Amino acid sequence: MAEPAPPDDVEFRKLHFVDDGTVPNNPALPAILMRGALGGGADPQAVTALLEANGWTGTWVWQVFPYHHYHPNAHEVLAVATGEATLMLGGPGGERVEVAAGDVIMLPPGTGHCQVVASGNFRICGAYPPGQSDYETVRADAPADDTMRDRIAAVPRPGTDPVWGDGGPLLPVWAGTTDG
Repeated sequence: MAEPAPPDDVEFRKLHFVDDGTVPNNPALPAILMRGALGGGADPQAVTALLEANGWTGTWVWQVFPYHHYHPNAHEVLAVATGEATLMLGGPGGERVEVAAGDVIMLPPGTGHCQVVASGNFRICGAYPPGQSDYETVRADAPADDTMRDRIAAVPRPGTDPVWGDGGPLLPVWAGTTDG
């Protein structure tokens, strides 16, 4: 199993994105970029074992889809096991983010994401809170409507931190952030 870095050694960055009409993003919760959360990265199977040990489900190892998309019914954690990539977060008008082995991104429901470019050895591990692994993927090529925004707002927050487990620092980073 992968060993997370001590939280004090990790850079936590909140990323806020607005609804652009096709990618609703999440008005209540920011995406969280955790630089170096896994130290310098780890074997992908060790990363998925860590996420599963912390109660996250539906783990997978691959890359990020090369088109703008979001999940209206699930939080998603993306943990970079190996390599590096440029991801676009927040939809076409969002922000390019460079990620490398050891970085972790927490995406609340509705947050757009897309892989722009990646090294040949780039592998990222994804997982979802219990009850959210049957997630829907929505491409950002049609307008988002109020029904979709209501679905995003109704998704419950995770009960455990995917990297550090119970008592981990991710949930307190969201503490004080209001729902809706």
